[in-house]
Amino acid sequence: MNDRQVLANAIRALAMDAVERAQSGHPGMPMGMAEIAEVLWRHHLSHNPKNPSWINRDRFVISNGHGSMLLYALLHLSGYDLSIEEIKRFRQLGSRTPGHPEYGYTVGVETTTGPLGQGLSNAVGMALAEKVMGAEFNEKNFDVINHHTYAFLGDGCLMEGLSHEVSSLAGVLGLGKLIALYDDNGISIDSDKGNIKNWFDDDTPKRYEAYGWQVIRDIDGHSFTEIDRAIKEAKENSHQPTLICCKTIIGKGSPNKQGTGGVHGAPLGLDEIKLAKKQIGWEYKEFEIPEHIYREWDCSEHGEKREQIWQEKFASYSQAHPVKSAELKRRVNRELPYEWDSFKQNLQNAILKNPKNIATRKASQEIIDHLMEVTPELLGGSADLAASNLTMHKSAIPVTKRNGRGDYVFYGVREFGMAGIMNGLALYSGLIPFGGTFLVFSDYARNALRMSALMKLRTIHVFTHDSIGLGEDGPTHQPIEHASSLRAIPNMMVWRPCDGYETCVAWLSAIENKKGPTSILLSRQSLPAQFENIFEFKEAFKGGYVLVDSENPAAIIVATGSEVSIAVNAQQTLSDKGISVRVVSMPSTTTFDRQDWNYKNKVLPKTVPKVAIEAGVTDFWRKYVGLEGDIIGLDEYGESGPGKDLFTHFGLTVDELVRRVEKII
Repeated sequence: MNDRQVLANAIRALAMDAVERAQSGHPGMPMGMAEIAEVLWRHHLSHNPKNPSWINRDRFVISNGHGSMLLYALLHLSGYDLSIEEIKRFRQLGSRTPGHPEYGYTVGVETTTGPLGQGLSNAVGMALAEKVMGAEFNEKNFDVINHHTYAFLGDGCLMEGLSHEVSSLAGVLGLGKLIALYDDNGISIDSDKGNIKNWFDDDTPKRYEAYGWQVIRDIDGHSFTEIDRAIKEAKENSHQPTLICCKTIIGKGSPNKQGTGGVHGAPLGLDEIKLAKKQIGWEYKEFEIPEHIYREWDCSEHGEKREQIWQEKFASYSQAHPVKSAELKRRVNRELPYEWDSFKQNLQNAILKNPKNIATRKASQEIIDHLMEVTPELLGGSADLAASNLTMHKSAIPVTKRNGRGDYVFYGVREFGMAGIMNGLALYSGLIPFGGTFLVFSDYARNALRMSALMKLRTIHVFTHDSIGLGEDGPTHQPIEHASSLRAIPNMMVWRPCDGYETCVAWLSAIENKKGPTSILLSRQSLPAQFENIFEFKEAFKGGYVLVDSENPAAIIVATGSEVSIAVNAQQTLSDKGISVRVVSMPSTTTFDRQDWNYKNKVLPKTVPKVAIEAGVTDFWRKYVGLEGDIIGLDEYGESGPGKDLFTHFGLTVDELVRRVEKII
């Protein structure tokens, strides 16, 4: 047995032992991809275990994240701060080795993976970020951003439709530094001994060739020589992403279970582990790794040398290009622009001095125009709806295969792919991605939105056509439950502004929010400016505030978005009748909920009856109005017709709101 085989078998041993101790996990993939991992990590991957955040490191993503023990074994063996004790605590509460890799919890983990295909979408985003950042910051003789992104993926990733969306776009954009290694083992959860062909019989190489990828076929995934040759060939092609198709045996080394579904997602059992270790010649105890194997695996010295060479280049770069160097440092450190505070104040003042009736999607576009002047880290885009979402600013430069120095991405009709790629862009550091589609199509992107929130990424999702107010396109395009469903995602900030000023507040808050993604829900139709009514306009940043007040209000109306104007007009009608009413605009319930109790009680005192109005499902608002309060909304799907007619048809009117307030009083 050669030395490299012993090193690969160390991965197998750790995977078997950890899954067995946890009595939970997936040993098959780590055992089947051990040779591939050894070749990549020890001979090709440019990384420094002592500085996992080095900006010019190669990125490595396990899209088939159920095989997390492969990644944990690699991190532990190669010198990252992941101890053998953490390997022993695999899948246990509070460990740094959770069931699927989690960004921010385990050093060296680039992204949270598990939902199949999403890791691939993140890898596409990382490769896109490398292209954009390199085009912006590299200078002659100073390629300070120049590295590869590698992804492991399996049959499940390729079956998910997301893989089509992102792989197609990667080919169109010519992401030549993206290299995916396909674990072609013929087994998925429902299969045993190869009958995956009954439901997955695609010609994957032809499929990826059709996307414009370089495809390297029929690589023996257990041959160090063939794997090494394939990766070298992939690295030589800088114009196309590469798919390396590796034929592997799942659970290789297990005498009775390799090549079957039985090794995919269950412990091997002590007897089978004993037989497997004998078969691969592993004579050591449970979790025992001899020192000579640790020495061979340790990548720290090579990694430090590679980074040192880069640091010397960057020092020279800083002398030759001090402004660019400082800007790169700022953005990698996720710091706001130096002039941010003054810009923020000036933008608000300009909008407050120029009230106008405007669709909030149009107000958003005007704000983006201003933001792009001071926040070059913004990278916009839309899922084939730029003219409707208005995410494309006046000086936008599209990113193309030949032009990486752009600030706008045409994602095509790929909502899920766009959101997954945006996660990869945000993970890279140095960019703040935003992307647009209709609010109703947030359903297509849903799981990537959830992953963004789970990882607390600064992604900004522009969702326009936010209600039945979009009108004639009908119920297929009219969101009813979507605002409430987005608000239910932990860490997701959701804004539904009522006018240009609140739209400005939403955008500024989104850029300042480093603790998670933001969704901004915008109207198709024009809405009247409301901020001349505001006593203290800065309170809009708190998510909910008193927009119109009166002495000793008998009731409170709570409204968002396009329904705020209905609330304000109803308040005036009630005032003419001698009934005092307060109007609370609540553009962001998720932000309001984070305020202290005193502020929330000041805005919504418990003793005053309340009516909420929003063109969406009603149950969400019960926590604000209480059991005694009333809610005007929609608990049914919309209709096709002009927006104004639909608001009347469904009772979202001043007269109905006045009637409800009078009734509750």
